[in-house]
Amino acid sequence: MRLSPIRLATLALLLVAVATASAAGPPRADLPDLSYGPDPAHRLDVYRPARARKAPIVVMVHGGGWRIGSKDARGVVGHKAERSLANGRIFVSIDYRLLPGADPLSQAEDVARALAYVQRTAPRWGGDPAQVVLMGHSAGAHLVALLAAAPDIARAQGAQAWRGTVALDSAAYDVDALMRRPHLPLYDQAFGREPDYWRRASPTLRLRAAPAPMLLVCSSQRRLSCVQADAFARRASELGGRAEVLRVDLNHAQINADLGLPGDYTAKVEAFLASLRSTR
Repeated sequence: MRLSPIRLATLALLLVAVATASAAGPPRADLPDLSYGPDPAHRLDVYRPARARKAPIVVMVHGGGWRIGSKDARGVVGHKAERSLANGRIFVSIDYRLLPGADPLSQAEDVARALAYVQRTAPRWGGDPAQVVLMGHSAGAHLVALLAAAPDIARAQGAQAWRGTVALDSAAYDVDALMRRPHLPLYDQAFGREPDYWRRASPTLRLRAAPAPMLLVCSSQRRLSCVQADAFARRASELGGRAEVLRVDLNHAQINADLGLPGDYTAKVEAFLASLRSTR
């Protein structure tokens, strides 16, 4: 069977992300496969630094086109977890339900449920529930941005306010605009054909009040990623919020796998995380 160029591009994007995710050996979770909800996919892994006490926490949401991906993929965990542990942070990586069984709005609810679980349980791990940052890559970046823009989704699952959000290379802040122009088939599979759903799944269009501080990382090698990030950041700024756009000359998979390696990219993300720390 011959695949069209656009379908080949979609497959290549997902395969490169997954292949890069297997390139480095991650540390081992000392609290693996904790259940945060009733579905078998509602699982998370916790990586703790030695002698953690009121440690800040990063909750990581993997990508994979809303259809594939895993919390323990090496590119999802690897260097990020190593850097987090070295800097005294707890690193949590979550799974969530995937297409076709759960659409992106349901997936956002899963992420919110996981966040609520982390906030409730963190003191048992030596973590500070008031110092949680959400981070996601690709589809995961869309999900964490959606929660940041529409925190009512998180509150409905029992989550409290969190310190900030790091979105790693989403091109789906404005799903409505994305779907009205030529796009990869993976977006059709995720968002369907109903404009009302596109609007409800759009972080930019759901943004009605200043969000907690956000860092929007985008690849300068991609056509739409930085355009969409800029538009979201402008909207957040108009509402009095802080949303910084960080352009990096890395491809989509490298933005995920290379975070935590020494260099300017990691340093700038670390600076953002440090700026969120409470002084209490």
